[in-house]
Amino acid sequence: MSSRLFPLFPHNPRLRAAWAAWLLLPALLLVACGKQETRVADEKTVNVQVLTVETKSLRPFIETIGSLKAFEQVVVSSEIEGILRTTNVEEGAFVSKGSLLATVEDRDYASELRRVEFALKQAEATLVNARAEYGRKETLYREELVTKQQFDDVATRLAVADAEVERSKAALAIAKERYAKTRILAPMAGFISEKKISQGEYVRNGTPLYTLVQIDPLKLLFTVSEKDIGRLKVNQDVQFKVDAYPDREFKGRVTILYPTIDERTRSLTVEARAANPEKLLKPGLFAKVMLYTTEARDTVVIPVTSMLYEGKNVKVFVVEADRAKERIVKVGNKYDDTMEVVEGLKGGETLVVVGQQNLAEGVKVHVAR
Repeated sequence: MSSRLFPLFPHNPRLRAAWAAWLLLPALLLVACGKQETRVADEKTVNVQVLTVETKSLRPFIETIGSLKAFEQVVVSSEIEGILRTTNVEEGAFVSKGSLLATVEDRDYASELRRVEFALKQAEATLVNARAEYGRKETLYREELVTKQQFDDVATRLAVADAEVERSKAALAIAKERYAKTRILAPMAGFISEKKISQGEYVRNGTPLYTLVQIDPLKLLFTVSEKDIGRLKVNQDVQFKVDAYPDREFKGRVTILYPTIDERTRSLTVEARAANPEKLLKPGLFAKVMLYTTEARDTVVIPVTSMLYEGKNVKVFVVEADRAKERIVKVGNKYDDTMEVVEGLKGGETLVVVGQQNLAEGVKVHVAR
């Protein structure tokens, strides 16, 4: 083809290449713009559901487990020897303080009591005679009608008679006490949890007869991790539940913080006192405990299901404009189906609660209504 037909097309090969590139530039730009527009049009949008982050007034607490113990537990024993004549109560019975639980055969103790009472009367009569004789001899001694030896003998007999009266009084007190102990009485009000003997058995001093427990109030014992002991103090409120009554919540108050930490579990034992007027709670029941550490405060809470875990980090996504923003949060206590957020989130923000698993920082989102 003759170059005359293309007067503007240069003969130099390098110039020809440059000329051709210049002619193709508009087409290349059109293609590039078309691809960019395609990428923008193809950007992924993730459908999510959201809610507004709430701030609620809640009381911080420590959650742990524990068990209920009798407030007092006493083993009632015999303090004398003898045949058990009667047993007056059985397991499960409630007894008041001073109630008669059992009796020991008292014939020998009654006989001893009468003998000592008679001996005391004799000693008192002897003392009266000794005092009268001492008075007469004292007068005669002053008149020098009896010798000093005779007067000293009378004074000695008076002292001996006086001492015998005191000895007899002491013996009488012991006899009365032993006789009284034939009637075995409840040392406190409570329930009979165990009967250890039967009527007709021979008992000795120290033989266990009954176990008596006081269950109103009750002791609640539980443990707290060493990382939380700085939040503990006496008189803090406690709430707890037991499996026997899953729909009821019981209350107590901290009374004792034990002085040492268990080296094996790295935990501290805490004791609380819980009223039990209805006698529903029993010693030995397992308890799920919530120990309130401070008064109520404004707390940011979010649904547990909105959180994502990456190793030790907890993250959530919020929506700003139409974009997802990742937040690393620090969480605190769990309140039913919600979790306290200590850092990283504030009330009023728009939190993703459904679809957050498909999100990343900056992803475009569509909020489902």
